[in-house]
Amino acid sequence: MYEQMTFSHLLQQMLDRVTGDVDKREGSIIYDALAPAAAALSELYAQLDVSMNLAFADTSSGEFLSRRTADFGIVRQSATRAKRLGKFYGAGGAAIDVPIGSRYSLNMVNFIVRERVSAGSFVLESELEGAVGNQQFGDMLPIDYISSLARAVLSEVLVPGEDEELDEQLRSRFLAEVQKPGTSGNVSDYMKWTTSVAGVGGARVMPLWDGPGTVKVVIVNADKQPASEVLQQAVLAYLNEQRPIGAEVSVISASSVPIHIKAQVTIATGYTIQQINEAFTSAVRAYLEETAFQINYVSIAKLGTLLLDIPGVIDYDGLLLNGGGANVGLDIDEVPVAGLVELEV
Repeated sequence: MYEQMTFSHLLQQMLDRVTGDVDKREGSIIYDALAPAAAALSELYAQLDVSMNLAFADTSSGEFLSRRTADFGIVRQSATRAKRLGKFYGAGGAAIDVPIGSRYSLNMVNFIVRERVSAGSFVLESELEGAVGNQQFGDMLPIDYISSLARAVLSEVLVPGEDEELDEQLRSRFLAEVQKPGTSGNVSDYMKWTTSVAGVGGARVMPLWDGPGTVKVVIVNADKQPASEVLQQAVLAYLNEQRPIGAEVSVISASSVPIHIKAQVTIATGYTIQQINEAFTSAVRAYLEETAFQINYVSIAKLGTLLLDIPGVIDYDGLLLNGGGANVGLDIDEVPVAGLVELEV
């Protein structure tokens, strides 16, 4: 907005207001008196331009975006702790129970036992907040001494831990709220309520799915993967607190549809097929996570474009998705996930 208010522009404006019979050349008394003021004003205009951007949600960031959205009751989601399934075995391989509150460690990440699921199976919670709690799998070491414990295994992710909400995610939630406000339990309300539950990465709402007053909500976790039973129950409990009286709500997990990709590629000198395969797999995974619940089919053309964008790929031929040369359709309760990627030279 104030891009034109530069040092030279402001200084020239000042000099133009001085009568012509006065020496205004660089080094003159008038010039040297006005130049510092023009420099200070140019810095002020630059700061004012930044402040203007921070005042609006589409250009704001950080603390100022949080303050802007908070005016509408939308608060930046804090980092959350992962909930994991832990399995415990005795010397003979039999499942054993361990004390609630006992602690275990795996690769410098500690977990604490929170809840018993069944014999030898417990819900564990990461002591560290964020996605770091989702990344470890395998044998844990007990921090506390547990008699008769021979093996402790950290298993599946029940509720993914999430890092603090990014600016773009908060901005999207804010714009969705103000542009499509919820009213008396409409679809926008259910979307807002569902995605506010820690661990939910996306949702679809199906009103009247089984007659008047019924609502079905399909969810994925923060990694855009099928949601665990623990997360489904957490969402259902929260929706039952928010829903209008008389509404009957069901919460289910989306079904995963693995996308297997096969193609022949021509690669540039200095690259290996392993490098290309790994880079393309990462790109496909990121694309599917980004578009989960936003598309009703996986585009073979889009994946072909992703493949050509991989450094080292010159061309490709015979691209197949799940064995066919066409798009892969998705039902309303399905989410695509990256499957096997086979690239050949």
